Amino acid sequence: MSWIPKVEQKKHFCHKCRNELVFEVKMGRRDNCPHCGADLHVCKNCEHWDPGAHNQCREKITEHVADREGANFCSFFSFKNGDLGEGDDAQLKAKAKLAALFAPKPKG
Repeated sequence: MSWIPKVEQKKHFCHKCRNELVFEVKMGRRDNCPHCGADLHVCKNCEHWDPGAHNQCREKITEHVADREGANFCSFFSFKNGDLGEGDDAQLKAKAKLAALFAPKPKG
C-alpha cells in the first residue's frame, strides 16, 4: 500500500457577502459570486491582498489596481483560503484597542 498525502480542505468565501463558495471547476476571471453577484477575481479575495502593504499587495511586482473589488487581470491572483471571519476578528480587536486608546477617560 502506498502512502497518500493528506489533501488540505480549502474554504473560500466571498469578500462582499461572506458566503462560502464551492468551485466545481477552476474559477475564471469573469466569474461572479452566486450569492450576491460580486466579481470573484478581485484583490480582496486574493491571498496576497494586504491593505497595509505598498500597493495593498504582498507581491512586489504587481501593477497598481484602482478598484480592489472589481475583476482584474492580475496573474498573481490566488483565492485566499480561510474560515469565515478569520481576518475580521483580528481587525475588530485592533479597532477596539485603538478606540479604547482614544476614548475619553472617566473623571474621578
